[in-house]
Amino acid sequence: MRRKGPSRDENGLTPEDRRIWTRVAGSVVTPRTRKAARVTPGAETPPEIVVTPVERPRPLIKASPKRTAVAPPAEKRPSPNKPKPAPEDLEPRRKQRLSRERDPIEARIDLHGFGRFEAEDQLRGFLTSCQARGMRAVLVITGQGRMGGGVIRSAFAEWMHSPALRGVVSGFTIAHQKHGGNGAFYVTLKRRT
Repeated sequence: MRRKGPSRDENGLTPEDRRIWTRVAGSVVTPRTRKAARVTPGAETPPEIVVTPVERPRPLIKASPKRTAVAPPAEKRPSPNKPKPAPEDLEPRRKQRLSRERDPIEARIDLHGFGRFEAEDQLRGFLTSCQARGMRAVLVITGQGRMGGGVIRSAFAEWMHSPALRGVVSGFTIAHQKHGGNGAFYVTLKRRT
């Protein structure tokens, strides 16, 4: 059942809605209504606008480029002591020969039970004495440590790249499983000079 209410026009508006709508629509200011409000018929002509000439700015003068002092080139001086190259990884062929024992491992040291600093001292002394005896390949057992993060094992690469061992060590790599795997390293030594 439909309720009977006030009649509506074609837009669905009641006479009350239509009255409110015309009042709102009449209060809206659009660009067109603004322009029409400015020019009203019969209004007096606006007063004449007087334009006074403005003094033109002076032309810009280009400044000369700044001169900067240039330092004389530094003299090339030969460096007194060139740093020795850091040891590199062993070539795969050399590692294979060591793991198959075709190249003999001439000495080995086990660093288990040493503290970090004691182990470094022991390793440095061991490698320099092996080089002095003319050895070319040694095995250094560091141990893996708990969960693969042993203190000695993690510091080993740093020790190998230290300036004290650069003249001794030519390369190093992780040993084969039968020689200790991740807990040991093959170290090749430079020839004595």
